[in-house]
Amino acid sequence: MPIRRIGDIDISAIGLGGMPMSIEGRPDEARSLATIHAALDAGVTLIDTADAYHRDAHEVGHNETLIAKALASHDRGGDVLVATKGGHLRPGDGSWTLDGSPRHLKEACEASLRRLGVEAIGLYQFHRPDPKVPYAESVGAVRDLLDEGKIRMAGISNADPDQIMEANEILGGRLVSVQNQFSPAFRSSEPELDLCDELGIAFLPWSPLGGISRAGELGSTYAPFARIAEAHAVSPQRVCLAWMLAKSPVVVPIPGSSRPETILDSLGATDLELSTEEIAQLDAV
Repeated sequence: MPIRRIGDIDISAIGLGGMPMSIEGRPDEARSLATIHAALDAGVTLIDTADAYHRDAHEVGHNETLIAKALASHDRGGDVLVATKGGHLRPGDGSWTLDGSPRHLKEACEASLRRLGVEAIGLYQFHRPDPKVPYAESVGAVRDLLDEGKIRMAGISNADPDQIMEANEILGGRLVSVQNQFSPAFRSSEPELDLCDELGIAFLPWSPLGGISRAGELGSTYAPFARIAEAHAVSPQRVCLAWMLAKSPVVVPIPGSSRPETILDSLGATDLELSTEEIAQLDAV
Protein backbone atom coordinates (compact mmCIF):
# COMPACT_ATOMS: atom_id res chain seq x y z
CA MET A 1 0.00 0.00 0.00
CA PRO A 2 1.55 3.33 -1.04
CA ILE A 3 1.73 5.91 1.73
CA ARG A 4 0.93 9.58 2.08
CA ARG A 5 1.17 11.85 5.10
CA ILE A 6 -1.09 13.62 7.55
CA GLY A 7 0.99 15.85 9.76
CA ASP A 8 4.03 13.80 10.72
CA ILE A 9 2.31 10.43 10.32
CA ASP A 10 2.54 8.08 7.34
CA ILE A 11 -0.88 6.72 6.35
CA SER A 12 -2.27 4.64 3.51
CA ALA A 13 -2.85 6.60 0.30
CA ILE A 14 -6.55 5.72 0.50
CA GLY A 15 -8.53 5.58 3.73
CA LEU A 16 -11.86 4.05 4.70
CA GLY A 17 -14.90 6.24 5.34
CA GLY A 18 -17.08 4.70 8.01
CA MET A 19 -20.36 6.60 7.58
CA PRO A 20 -22.27 4.03 5.43
CA MET A 21 -21.86 1.46 8.19
CA SER A 22 -23.89 3.48 10.68
CA ILE A 23 -26.55 5.63 9.02
CA GLU A 24 -29.76 4.76 7.19
CA GLY A 25 -29.51 1.57 5.12
CA ARG A 26 -26.59 0.29 7.17
CA PRO A 27 -25.67 -3.39 7.14
CA ASP A 28 -25.59 -5.72 10.12
CA GLU A 29 -22.60 -5.43 12.43
CA ALA A 30 -20.94 -8.59 11.17
CA ARG A 31 -20.65 -7.24 7.62
CA SER A 32 -19.36 -3.90 8.87
CA LEU A 33 -16.68 -5.58 10.96
CA ALA A 34 -15.72 -7.72 7.97
CA THR A 35 -15.43 -4.57 5.85
CA ILE A 36 -13.11 -2.86 8.32
CA HIS A 37 -11.01 -6.00 8.73
CA ALA A 38 -10.72 -6.41 4.95
CA ALA A 39 -9.46 -2.84 4.71
CA LEU A 40 -6.90 -3.44 7.45
CA ASP A 41 -5.74 -6.66 5.82
CA ALA A 42 -5.18 -4.73 2.58
CA GLY A 43 -3.02 -2.11 4.31
CA VAL A 44 -5.43 0.69 5.20
CA THR A 45 -4.12 2.76 8.11
CA LEU A 46 -6.63 5.65 8.05
CA ILE A 47 -10.29 5.35 9.03
CA ASP A 48 -12.55 8.41 9.05
CA THR A 49 -15.57 8.63 11.33
CA ALA A 50 -17.61 11.16 13.35
CA ASP A 51 -19.80 11.17 16.42
CA ALA A 52 -22.70 12.13 14.12
CA TYR A 53 -22.44 8.92 12.09
CA HIS A 54 -25.46 7.21 13.59
CA ARG A 55 -29.10 6.69 12.69
CA ASP A 56 -31.20 6.98 15.85
CA ALA A 57 -31.10 9.74 18.45
CA HIS A 58 -30.06 7.43 21.29
CA GLU A 59 -26.97 6.00 19.52
CA VAL A 60 -24.65 8.99 19.12
CA GLY A 61 -21.20 7.72 18.23
CA HIS A 62 -22.44 4.43 16.75
CA ASN A 63 -19.69 4.43 14.11
CA GLU A 64 -16.94 5.32 16.57
CA THR A 65 -17.98 2.41 18.78
CA LEU A 66 -18.10 0.07 15.79
CA ILE A 67 -14.62 1.10 14.64
CA ALA A 68 -13.20 0.70 18.14
CA LYS A 69 -14.60 -2.83 18.27
CA ALA A 70 -13.16 -3.69 14.84
CA LEU A 71 -9.71 -2.36 15.71
CA ALA A 72 -9.63 -4.14 19.06
CA SER A 73 -10.35 -7.46 17.34
CA HIS A 74 -7.63 -7.15 14.66
CA ASP A 75 -3.90 -7.58 15.15
CA ARG A 76 -3.17 -4.46 13.07
CA GLY A 77 -5.74 -2.27 14.80
CA GLY A 78 -3.07 -0.40 16.70
CA ASP A 79 -1.48 0.81 13.46
CA VAL A 80 -4.53 2.80 12.38
CA LEU A 81 -5.00 6.56 12.54
CA VAL A 82 -8.63 7.14 13.49
CA ALA A 83 -9.90 10.54 12.36
CA THR A 84 -13.14 11.62 13.99
CA LYS A 85 -15.14 14.83 14.01
CA GLY A 86 -17.36 16.96 16.23
CA GLY A 87 -19.76 19.85 15.72
CA HIS A 88 -22.42 18.11 13.61
CA LEU A 89 -25.44 16.44 15.19
CA ARG A 90 -28.26 14.13 14.12
CA PRO A 91 -31.41 14.46 16.21
CA GLY A 92 -32.69 11.12 14.93
CA ASP A 93 -35.24 12.28 12.36
CA GLY A 94 -32.81 12.04 9.44
CA SER A 95 -31.79 15.69 9.63
CA TRP A 96 -28.40 17.21 10.44
CA THR A 97 -27.92 20.13 12.83
CA LEU A 98 -24.92 22.15 14.00
CA ASP A 99 -23.30 23.07 17.30
CA GLY A 100 -19.88 24.64 16.93
CA SER A 101 -19.80 26.10 20.43
CA PRO A 102 -16.54 25.52 22.32
CA ARG A 103 -18.44 23.86 25.16
CA HIS A 104 -20.08 21.35 22.85
CA LEU A 105 -16.87 20.57 20.95
CA LYS A 106 -14.96 19.88 24.15
CA GLU A 107 -17.75 17.69 25.53
CA ALA A 108 -18.03 15.88 22.20
CA CYS A 109 -14.29 15.22 22.17
CA GLU A 110 -14.42 13.73 25.67
CA ALA A 111 -17.26 11.44 24.59
CA SER A 112 -15.35 10.38 21.47
CA LEU A 113 -12.31 9.59 23.59
CA ARG A 114 -14.40 7.24 25.73
CA ARG A 115 -16.02 5.51 22.76
CA LEU A 116 -12.73 5.03 20.93
CA GLY A 117 -11.04 3.88 24.12
CA VAL A 118 -7.95 6.05 23.66
CA GLU A 119 -6.08 8.61 25.72
CA ALA A 120 -5.76 10.99 22.77
CA ILE A 121 -7.62 11.09 19.45
CA GLY A 122 -5.26 10.75 16.48
CA LEU A 123 -6.96 13.37 14.30
CA TYR A 124 -9.88 15.49 15.51
CA GLN A 125 -11.73 17.60 12.94
CA PHE A 126 -14.20 20.44 13.34
CA HIS A 127 -17.02 18.94 11.29
CA ARG A 128 -18.78 21.95 9.77
CA PRO A 129 -18.89 25.72 10.42
CA ASP A 130 -21.79 26.82 12.59
CA PRO A 131 -23.15 30.22 11.49
CA LYS A 132 -24.33 30.86 15.06
CA VAL A 133 -20.77 30.67 16.42
CA PRO A 134 -17.75 32.71 15.30
CA TYR A 135 -15.42 30.41 13.40
CA ALA A 136 -12.46 31.52 15.51
CA GLU A 137 -14.22 30.34 18.67
CA SER A 138 -14.92 26.89 17.26
CA VAL A 139 -11.38 26.41 15.99
CA GLY A 140 -10.08 27.87 19.24
CA ALA A 141 -11.73 25.00 21.09
CA VAL A 142 -9.91 22.53 18.84
CA ARG A 143 -6.66 24.38 19.57
CA ASP A 144 -7.32 24.01 23.29
CA LEU A 145 -7.88 20.26 22.87
CA LEU A 146 -4.58 20.05 21.00
CA ASP A 147 -2.73 22.01 23.66
CA GLU A 148 -4.24 19.84 26.39
CA GLY A 149 -3.12 16.64 24.69
CA LYS A 150 -6.68 15.38 24.18
CA ILE A 151 -6.00 15.18 20.45
CA ARG A 152 -2.73 14.56 18.62
CA MET A 153 -3.57 16.41 15.40
CA ALA A 154 -6.19 18.94 14.33
CA GLY A 155 -8.19 19.24 11.13
CA ILE A 156 -11.22 21.02 9.73
CA SER A 157 -13.98 19.95 7.38
CA ASN A 158 -16.29 21.71 4.92
CA ALA A 159 -14.12 24.83 4.94
CA ASP A 160 -13.41 27.51 2.34
CA PRO A 161 -9.95 28.96 1.61
CA ASP A 162 -10.34 31.87 4.04
CA GLN A 163 -11.37 29.48 6.80
CA ILE A 164 -8.40 27.24 6.05
CA MET A 165 -6.04 30.17 6.45
CA GLU A 166 -7.81 31.38 9.59
CA ALA A 167 -7.81 27.93 11.17
CA ASN A 168 -4.13 27.42 10.45
CA GLU A 169 -3.33 30.76 12.06
CA ILE A 170 -5.45 30.03 15.16
CA LEU A 171 -3.81 26.62 15.47
CA GLY A 172 -0.36 28.17 15.24
CA GLY A 173 0.47 26.50 11.93
CA ARG A 174 -0.62 23.10 13.21
CA LEU A 175 -3.54 22.47 10.84
CA VAL A 176 -2.79 19.09 9.25
CA SER A 177 -5.90 18.29 7.19
CA VAL A 178 -8.93 19.65 5.39
CA GLN A 179 -11.85 17.34 4.61
CA ASN A 180 -14.18 18.70 1.92
CA GLN A 181 -16.59 17.18 -0.54
CA PHE A 182 -14.84 16.55 -3.83
CA SER A 183 -15.83 14.18 -6.63
CA PRO A 184 -16.52 14.08 -10.38
CA ALA A 185 -19.95 15.53 -9.58
CA PHE A 186 -18.68 18.10 -7.07
CA ARG A 187 -15.69 20.14 -8.21
CA SER A 188 -16.20 23.35 -6.26
CA SER A 189 -13.52 22.41 -3.72
CA GLU A 190 -10.73 22.74 -6.30
CA PRO A 191 -9.53 26.04 -4.70
CA GLU A 192 -9.31 24.35 -1.29
CA LEU A 193 -7.40 21.41 -2.79
CA ASP A 194 -4.98 23.80 -4.48
CA LEU A 195 -4.44 25.73 -1.25
CA CYS A 196 -3.78 22.53 0.69
CA ASP A 197 -1.27 21.51 -1.97
CA GLU A 198 0.48 24.88 -1.59
CA LEU A 199 0.55 24.64 2.22
CA GLY A 200 1.39 20.93 2.41
CA ILE A 201 -1.84 20.14 4.27
CA ALA A 202 -3.59 16.82 3.62
CA PHE A 203 -6.80 17.12 1.60
CA LEU A 204 -9.34 14.38 2.36
CA PRO A 205 -12.13 14.24 -0.26
CA TRP A 206 -15.37 12.99 1.26
CA SER A 207 -17.95 11.32 -0.96
CA PRO A 208 -15.19 10.99 -3.59
CA LEU A 209 -17.23 8.68 -5.84
CA GLY A 210 -20.12 11.08 -6.38
CA GLY A 211 -21.41 10.88 -9.95
CA ILE A 212 -19.55 7.69 -10.81
CA SER A 213 -22.66 5.51 -10.57
CA ARG A 214 -23.91 7.32 -13.70
CA ALA A 215 -20.67 6.90 -15.68
CA GLY A 216 -22.03 4.01 -17.72
CA GLU A 217 -25.26 5.72 -18.73
CA LEU A 218 -25.67 6.67 -22.37
CA GLY A 219 -24.67 10.31 -22.84
CA SER A 220 -23.56 10.69 -19.23
CA THR A 221 -21.31 13.62 -18.35
CA TYR A 222 -19.13 11.11 -16.53
CA ALA A 223 -18.77 8.74 -19.51
CA PRO A 224 -14.98 9.37 -19.80
CA PHE A 225 -14.54 7.57 -16.47
CA ALA A 226 -16.35 4.55 -17.89
CA ARG A 227 -14.38 4.59 -21.15
CA ILE A 228 -11.03 4.79 -19.38
CA ALA A 229 -12.14 2.10 -16.94
CA GLU A 230 -12.99 -0.21 -19.84
CA ALA A 231 -9.60 0.42 -21.40
CA HIS A 232 -7.87 -0.62 -18.18
CA ALA A 233 -10.35 -3.44 -17.40
CA VAL A 234 -11.18 -1.90 -14.01
CA SER A 235 -14.19 -0.20 -12.44
CA PRO A 236 -15.01 3.50 -12.98
CA GLN A 237 -14.74 3.87 -9.20
CA ARG A 238 -11.13 2.76 -9.33
CA VAL A 239 -10.40 5.20 -12.15
CA CYS A 240 -12.01 8.01 -10.16
CA LEU A 241 -9.79 7.45 -7.13
CA ALA A 242 -6.66 7.07 -9.26
CA TRP A 243 -7.50 10.42 -10.88
CA MET A 244 -7.78 12.04 -7.46
CA LEU A 245 -4.48 10.57 -6.28
CA ALA A 246 -2.82 11.97 -9.40
CA LYS A 247 -4.00 15.51 -8.70
CA SER A 248 -1.66 16.10 -5.76
CA PRO A 249 0.42 14.14 -3.25
CA VAL A 250 -1.61 15.75 -0.44
CA VAL A 251 -4.86 14.08 -1.59
CA VAL A 252 -6.02 11.13 0.51
CA PRO A 253 -9.49 9.95 -0.60
CA ILE A 254 -11.72 8.34 2.02
CA PRO A 255 -14.36 6.38 0.09
CA GLY A 256 -17.21 5.20 2.26
CA SER A 257 -17.93 1.49 2.17
CA SER A 258 -20.02 -1.13 3.93
CA ARG A 259 -18.88 -4.17 1.93
CA PRO A 260 -15.45 -5.81 1.84
CA GLU A 261 -15.52 -6.09 -1.96
CA THR A 262 -16.16 -2.37 -2.51
CA ILE A 263 -13.35 -1.11 -0.29
CA LEU A 264 -10.96 -3.63 -1.84
CA ASP A 265 -11.91 -2.41 -5.32
CA SER A 266 -11.30 1.18 -4.23
CA LEU A 267 -7.89 0.34 -2.83
CA GLY A 268 -6.90 -1.03 -6.22
CA ALA A 269 -6.69 2.59 -7.40
CA THR A 270 -3.24 2.85 -5.83
CA ASP A 271 -1.96 0.40 -8.48
CA LEU A 272 -3.65 2.14 -11.42
CA GLU A 273 -1.44 4.56 -13.34
CA LEU A 274 -3.32 6.92 -15.63
CA SER A 275 -1.66 8.63 -18.56
CA THR A 276 -1.32 12.39 -18.80
CA GLU A 277 -3.90 12.35 -21.58
CA GLU A 278 -6.35 10.31 -19.50
CA ILE A 279 -5.99 12.64 -16.54
CA ALA A 280 -6.61 15.64 -18.81
CA GLN A 281 -9.79 14.00 -20.14
CA LEU A 282 -11.07 13.45 -16.61
CA ASP A 283 -10.12 16.96 -15.51
CA ALA A 284 -12.28 18.27 -18.35
CA VAL A 285 -15.43 16.38 -17.27
